[in-house]
Amino acid sequence: MKKYIFRIVTIIGLVLSNLCFSQTSNNEIVIGKSYTITSNSLKDERLVEVYLPESYSTTEAAYPVLYIFDGQMHFENGIAIQKSLQTPGVIPEMIVVGVMNEYPSRRDLGWSNKEVYHSFLEQELIPFVNENFRTNNERVLFGWEQGAFMATYMVLNKKPLFNGVILSNGGNATPEMLTEFVNSNAKETFYMYMVNSIKDIYTIQYSDKFFELIDKSTPSNLEFKYEKLNEETHETLPYLALFHGLKYFYHNYKTLDYSSFKEYEDLGGLPYLKKYFSERGRRFGFSTHIADETKNGLIWLAWNKDNFNYFKFFMTEFKDVLSTKRYDSAYWQNRFGQMYLKHKDLDTAIMYFSNGINTYGDSRELSQMYYGLSKAFAGKKQKRKAINNIKLAIKTAENKSEESLNDYKTYLAELR
Repeated sequence: MKKYIFRIVTIIGLVLSNLCFSQTSNNEIVIGKSYTITSNSLKDERLVEVYLPESYSTTEAAYPVLYIFDGQMHFENGIAIQKSLQTPGVIPEMIVVGVMNEYPSRRDLGWSNKEVYHSFLEQELIPFVNENFRTNNERVLFGWEQGAFMATYMVLNKKPLFNGVILSNGGNATPEMLTEFVNSNAKETFYMYMVNSIKDIYTIQYSDKFFELIDKSTPSNLEFKYEKLNEETHETLPYLALFHGLKYFYHNYKTLDYSSFKEYEDLGGLPYLKKYFSERGRRFGFSTHIADETKNGLIWLAWNKDNFNYFKFFMTEFKDVLSTKRYDSAYWQNRFGQMYLKHKDLDTAIMYFSNGINTYGDSRELSQMYYGLSKAFAGKKQKRKAINNIKLAIKTAENKSEESLNDYKTYLAELR
């Protein structure tokens, strides 16, 4: 029977700027708990450190798990990186499990022990984590150097243990392994991200050779990416590998935003958007519809770039988002009205200005909306309505001592 011993891991004075951990009165920073697993597979004890997300104690949610080989070096990095990527919504909260492999036990990560280590993970470590913590079915594994060679085997075999693997400074496979993986008939998609540097003269040849093998016969259900960060060295790559690797694995977790309409068009426009969110929804259990954040972003981009064709298109295509609380203000009614006024869509401008005035009567945009309404009626040759509304703009500006008062008076004189 396996023996599990736990102790609280405390690190005094640890500075991790991206982390927010619970602090005790004597300023100790607690980052997780440590467990000792007596392994029948390894015929040895193995120390495992576990970090739980901040929301773990306040929800009943199940979480994906990031497993890290050589936790004695990379456990804290893994926590910091996944924390920093959560803020912009790039990845979900994760449980982080660091597998300690201090010498001499680090020799267990050698390629010759791959089947033994697979057994340890499959029969002991992963069941332990699943039984003691609320996990979902998503697991990502990180390995550096020897750990990268070992991590490869944990996915590319007939019993893949992880949905994704991040390889830093190493990686290995044989044609037979790929054949086994293909013949496993796994229906899900697996992700593999590998990084190295020409400055790592010790392992670069292995990564290159591995890439050549994968590139020739990439299985249809394996998403693979290999990058060379040639400014980095053997020792500096692991942090960046984890950062970019998690982003690659969760490439379609976040909502989409665009910096230009060229980017929008190059990616495939609206059909691409619909496909992206459909696949995102199926993978992560989200809605399969385009997210409101993305709809808002495209409307704002069109306004910001003064692209009226796209503005009209998105205001029609995404009209459902216009009824949300975000646009429930005079600010947005005025902004939309001014955009339509500028581009001579006078009827729509009148609709937005009128709605803003009638719904948000005492707003700071009130005089601007009266002014816009006046100009729209003037454009439609309805002089009386134009004069009446500019007078209301002047009255409002006088009551609020607005700087725009003189501009309104000048415009009234022009109308007369």
